[in-house]
Amino acid sequence: MVDEPVAIAGIEGRAPFMQHLKELRNRVLYAALSVAGGLGIGMIFGNRFIELLKEPAGRINLVTLDLIEPVSVYFKVSLTAGFIMAMPFIIYQIFAFVAPGLTPKEKRYVFTVIPAITFMFLAGVAFAYFVALPPALGFLYGFNANVAQPLPSLSNYIDIVSKILLIIGIIFETPFVILGLARLGVVSPQWLASRRKWWIVLAFIIAAVVGPTPDPVTQTILAVTMILLLEVGILLARIVYRKRPQPA
Repeated sequence: MVDEPVAIAGIEGRAPFMQHLKELRNRVLYAALSVAGGLGIGMIFGNRFIELLKEPAGRINLVTLDLIEPVSVYFKVSLTAGFIMAMPFIIYQIFAFVAPGLTPKEKRYVFTVIPAITFMFLAGVAFAYFVALPPALGFLYGFNANVAQPLPSLSNYIDIVSKILLIIGIIFETPFVILGLARLGVVSPQWLASRRKWWIVLAFIIAAVVGPTPDPVTQTILAVTMILLLEVGILLARIVYRKRPQPA
C-alpha cells in the first residue's frame, strides 16, 4: 500500500515525457514528409534548377569527371530545392512543437512572424544568387589562372553554390532571432549595441568556419552580411524590446 502511490506518481511523471516524445516524432515526420514532397517537385524541374545554378558561373566551363556525376548532381540539386521549398513548413513545425509552452500572446506573436521568417530566408537565397555568388565565383575561377587552366567539375561547382545559398539564407534569419530574444526580454538593444565590436570579430570567425570555401572574398561577403543583419536586428529590437519583470 505504501509503494502504490509512488508507482502511480512515476507513471504520471513518465506520461507527459512520452507525450512530448510522440509530439516530437510527429513533427519530425511532418517535416520529413514536406521535404519529400519538395524533393518530388525538385525532381520534376531538376534540370531547370541545374541551369539556374549554372547562370552565376558565367564564362566558367564546367566538366563532368565520371558517368555517375550527372545523376548525383541531379538528385543533390533536387534535394536542395525540396529543402528550400519545404522551409516554411519546417519552420511551422518547429514553432508548433514549442507552442504549448508559450502564452496565448506569445503564440500569436510567433505565428505572425512565420511568413516574415520565410520571406527573409528566400531573400537571403536571392541575395546569395544575385549578389554574393558572381564575385565569389569570379575570384575562385580567376585566382592563379595563369598557373593552370581551372576545369571545375559540375559536382564541385553545384556543391559550393548550394552551400552558399543555404548558408546565407539561414544567416538572413539573424534579425528575427534577435527580435524574438528582445521581445522575450532575454537581450536588450543596449546590450547588443555595446558588444558590436565583439560581433564583428565573431562574424569573421563564423564565416571562416561555415564558409564553403577558404577564399577571402566569400568569407568577407558572409561576415559583412552578418554584421549588417545584426544592425537590422538591433533596430528591430529597439521597437519590440520589453524588459523582463524582476522576480519578487
